[in-house]
Order: sequence, then C-alpha cells, then structure tokens
Amino acid sequence: MKTLRSIFFKSVSLLIVGLLVSSCNDHSENAKSDSSQPERPKITLNLSPSENNPRNSEGDFVDLKDGRMMFVYSKYVGESSSDHAPASLAARYSSDGGKTWTTEDEIVVPNEGGMNVMSVSLLRLQNGDIALFYLRKNSTQDCIPMLRISKDEGKSWGEAIPCITDKEGYFVLNNDRVIQLEDGRLMMAVALHNTPGGEWRNQADLYAYYSDDDGQTWTCSQQVPNSTDIVTQEPGLIEMKDGRIMMYIRASGGFQQLSYSSDRGETWSPIETSNIPSPLSPATIETIPSTGDWLLVWNNNDGSNPDLKGKRTPITVAVSKDEGKTWKYIKNIEEDPDGWYCYIAIHFPENAPDDVMLSYCAGNRPAGTGLSVTHVTRLTNDWVYGE
Repeated sequence: MKTLRSIFFKSVSLLIVGLLVSSCNDHSENAKSDSSQPERPKITLNLSPSENNPRNSEGDFVDLKDGRMMFVYSKYVGESSSDHAPASLAARYSSDGGKTWTTEDEIVVPNEGGMNVMSVSLLRLQNGDIALFYLRKNSTQDCIPMLRISKDEGKSWGEAIPCITDKEGYFVLNNDRVIQLEDGRLMMAVALHNTPGGEWRNQADLYAYYSDDDGQTWTCSQQVPNSTDIVTQEPGLIEMKDGRIMMYIRASGGFQQLSYSSDRGETWSPIETSNIPSPLSPATIETIPSTGDWLLVWNNNDGSNPDLKGKRTPITVAVSKDEGKTWKYIKNIEEDPDGWYCYIAIHFPENAPDDVMLSYCAGNRPAGTGLSVTHVTRLTNDWVYGE
C-alpha cells in the first residue's frame, strides 16, 4: 500500500514536470510569435561627419559578380557641408547582402570638378558593364552629368563621358536616377536651374536625356510643359508596363508632380498633380523585381501638422499594385521630428531577393547636419508588405 508520504512526493513531482512543460510550451509559443513578426528596418551603415569630412550623402548601390555589393557616395572634405564644397566619390563594400560593410573608404572618382563631384547613380547595363553616373560641378553655372564605364567590376573606370553636350548650364541629376528601358535605351531626367550669364532659378526647366549606344552619345527631349506657378525640381523616371515612361517630380504645392511620355522619352505631357503628398523634397520610385509592384520611398508629410510642415520627415515606404493609382502598406522607416530624410536610393540585392537596401540623408536639421549624415538601411519584403 502506498504511503501518504510517497503519494505526496509523486504529486509534487508531477506538478513540477507539468509546470516545466507548460513553461517550455509558453516559451516556444513566444519564440514562435516573435519569429513570425517581420524583421524591423535596420541601419547597417551610418556615415556621419568626422574631422575633415563634414558631409556624406547622395549614394547608390550595385551588385558585383563576386557576390559583394558596392555602395558609392559623395564624400565631402574640408570644413563646409555646402552643396558646392569639395567632394569626391567613395566606395564601401558588403559581402553579406548589406548586413555589414567595410570600414575604409576607397576613392572611386577624385574631385575633378572646379567645385566637386557628387550625386551617384550606379547601373548594371544590359551588356554586363557597370555604369557610374555623377555630377561634375565646376560652378553655379556649369554642372552636368558625367558617365564612366567599368568593364572589370569596378576595379577601374573608363574616361568620363559628358551626358549633356547640346546645352550649357547647371543641371541637377539626383542620385539613383538613371534607368535602362527594356529595349536598352538609357534615360535620365534632369533639372536646369541656371545658364552661363544667367541667374539661378528655383523653378527648373525639366528635360530627359536618352542614349541608344550604352551612354556614348545622348539626345535631349523636348522640355516638360509647365504652365503653372508650381516649382518643379529633381525629377525621376520609371518605366510602365504599357511602355510609357512616368516622370515624378519634386514640387511645391504639397504634392509630387507627374509627367508622362508615350514615345520613349522624346516628348512629355504637361505636369499634373499626383496622389503623393509631399513637402518640397524628392521621392524615389522603383519596381520590386520579385512582385512587379512599385515601391515608393518619400516624406509622407502633407503639411497638415504645423510642427512638421515643410520638413523632410518622416521617411516612409508604400507599395502600389496598380502603377501609382493607389498606395498601400504605408509605414514609416524613421520619424524623428527633427530628422531630415532625403536623396533616397533603392536597391534590390540579387543574392538577397527578399531584402531591400536603402540609402538616404538622415541628419538632424536643428543641429545643422541635415544633409551630412547618410544611413544605409536594410528592409525585408515581409516588413514592406506587412500591415
């Protein structure tokens, strides 16, 4: 016959085992719940000012055939962080899909301009070469996009090719702004602010330039029509499924503006207001390769909050499944009310198809570092498409 003592100890033992099993199950469920949550955006490279390096900004990415990712950005030297201060183009590399980066800069293009070189666009061409576009700025009346080609995965770069030869002036080509159409045509959208002997105008004249010989020669489109008093600047391009090209435009008036071309960029429709609320700040739109949807990154700030009106904050992502007619999955990446988020590059790594890499200026406006800090941030598609 079992004693009362043995029954007691057996009951206690069963209770302890039960508690342990329950605890393990709870822990397992919590772990499962945590792992099921989409990974939050993570800053994997923070390029902040340092001694003799007052600003790091306007970069872009390209995948290399050895599996690495190259990021090239505008590295300023000296004491001034002005757009016109001395700068070169510097590279960092990642061997793990953008999770970590090399710590030393490699100068890709030294300062060959009277003022600087800046504002990088990198593009893997359909012929396999890598194209590096940037602005060579000699003065406030002489700034044009240049192109260098690498045939050896960025180890060396060919002679600089001017992309604008039919006009003189101060042309702005933002970073991550050159596209190659499905038929092979290269295309960029530029904003002309000044001409020799003229005066600076915030209201820029917008054009597209295109090349059918892999960037060796370029042709100018007709000017984008604008009969309004809306200020237009810093345009970008995206190819649509029906063959049209959409130009999206930094603009005054509280919204991005749009223009369309039905003849591969030769002529453009009059500007029209988009459904993208925005301060006077650039947006970036690119096609997500894995889904065919559009990814928009911009300042989702309609000015209704007086504390944020006109500020380049927050930095936000959205997805369109209908080529910009509607936007879904809207969420902020960073939202510091004093942040200054702009000049965005979007990259979809070939060896990490579920990831999205972003670079953008991410300084603090009251501290005077608005354009001086660059964040490289890794997102996942699960987070982008999450509710």
